[in-house]
Amino acid sequence: MVAPSRVYLAPGMFGFARLASFEYFEHVTLALEERFRAHGRPVQVHICEVHPTSSVRRRAAKLARVVASTAGDDDGPIHLVGHSTGGLDARLIASPGVHLGDGGHDAGRPGAAPLGWTPRLRSVTSLNTPHYGTPLASFFATVSGQRMLYALSAFTVAALKLGAPPLAATSALVAAFGRAPLAVFELELVDRAVEATIRVLDEASSRELRAWLKLLRDDQGGIVQIMPEAMDLFQAGVADRPGVRYQCVATFAPARAATDWIAALRTPWAALSATIFALLYGITARHDDRYPCAPPDGSAQRRVRELLGETPPHDASDGIVPLYSQVYGELLWVGKADHLDIVGHFPGPPRHHDWMSSGARFNRVRFDVVMDRIVAGMLAAEGS
Repeated sequence: MVAPSRVYLAPGMFGFARLASFEYFEHVTLALEERFRAHGRPVQVHICEVHPTSSVRRRAAKLARVVASTAGDDDGPIHLVGHSTGGLDARLIASPGVHLGDGGHDAGRPGAAPLGWTPRLRSVTSLNTPHYGTPLASFFATVSGQRMLYALSAFTVAALKLGAPPLAATSALVAAFGRAPLAVFELELVDRAVEATIRVLDEASSRELRAWLKLLRDDQGGIVQIMPEAMDLFQAGVADRPGVRYQCVATFAPARAATDWIAALRTPWAALSATIFALLYGITARHDDRYPCAPPDGSAQRRVRELLGETPPHDASDGIVPLYSQVYGELLWVGKADHLDIVGHFPGPPRHHDWMSSGARFNRVRFDVVMDRIVAGMLAAEGS
């Protein structure tokens, strides 16, 4: 019997495995399983529940333990797929000689994150990952930014589960975000946005969301680690594992798409959502010549131009991560999509709920192309 391929999905900022009866990677899981079956290959897809904002090292250690406990003792190939910060988790545990805490990198050491499975690792796929950091992290690292991250996280969960959070929450978030240039938020507005979001959920989902938000508030070590200045050190210290295929997907929403689109939106929710996205986009577009959120040799721009036929401006982003920060390894696909579109959170049946109105107009056709290329890369890494 052929040993199954095992694919591990690692969520990033705003990410989770299952929360408030909603599965974050539902669409990606189904897409991967369908494509492996179509190629006559058995596959097991696992989702790693990691802390949304703890340090990359802690998140990576959790991912390593999940793989070790579920990979079995056969010789089946292993693939890591990380969305957003999850891509950094995957790169870290794949790095030769990595130390993940509690005594070292050796799988035989008590307390260490077991990495005995790494010889079976065939590919690392990153989706919208801040390989060179994101200016939004610098904002979220401030006191005011931490408050807004808390509210935005609650908003994200409600948006993905319900399709349209309560207007009271959305309006409060817009009102608070409007003060972003001054970096001063009214705590009352932020709390109002969070409570209005939580109240619209059923009792069980509300409890789960409150517990998840408490985790986020208690540990935000990962936020400072994805600042451009910190990722400069990550790039210097994390190496690729020989024989492993590194591949990525990068996306961007046109700079004026969300703001130009607001006037054409017919529902209050869509217009307010687009306003929030435009504000996020503006913060992410901040540029520092010393830490430009891109490889210093211009390679990311060249790869994007070769695949896309054009070179988007340096401040292009998916609303959370700059476009050129997302390019690492082989660029499989680049195009218009926001930060959560790429994992299936775009409008349309069945069960596709949009995250925010970004104006990217991502759809099922593009999603299917992305999934086709990801799986093709995995099978190539297996030598199939």
